[in-house]
Amino acid sequence: MVFGGINVLAVIVAALAGFGFGAVYYMSIAKPWMRAQGWSAEEQAAKAKAGMGASKAPFIIAIAANLVMAWILAGLIGHLGPGQITIRNGIISGAFCWFGFVITTQSVNYAFGGRKPSLTVIDGGHWLGVLLLMGAVIGAFGS
Repeated sequence: MVFGGINVLAVIVAALAGFGFGAVYYMSIAKPWMRAQGWSAEEQAAKAKAGMGASKAPFIIAIAANLVMAWILAGLIGHLGPGQITIRNGIISGAFCWFGFVITTQSVNYAFGGRKPSLTVIDGGHWLGVLLLMGAVIGAFGS
């Protein structure tokens, strides 16, 4: 199942793995993340009760964003050349993308937005994990 040189199955599996990683990651650090956001548990409970926390839109956006991210990462890894789609190269490519594009952009946005540095660390850690995992999955599928 290859389209334009990209293994579509690898992209789908990588995107779902990234989404799943995010779910586990944020569930495990929910309290520090809420503190970094400046939210109390009571505020979150009130939002959920009012129906504001029940929106499916963020989840749909997250899945779509993970699909795009996995697709682009697969394309970048594929540009390494024939026989270079490996777990190692996938992880390295994911790390380079995170360091060169994700954490730099996020750091600027969060700094100008007046967000706490701890939120940059927490959210940056999430995207590092996602990109490393996606790179490994794409690399595991090979060419």
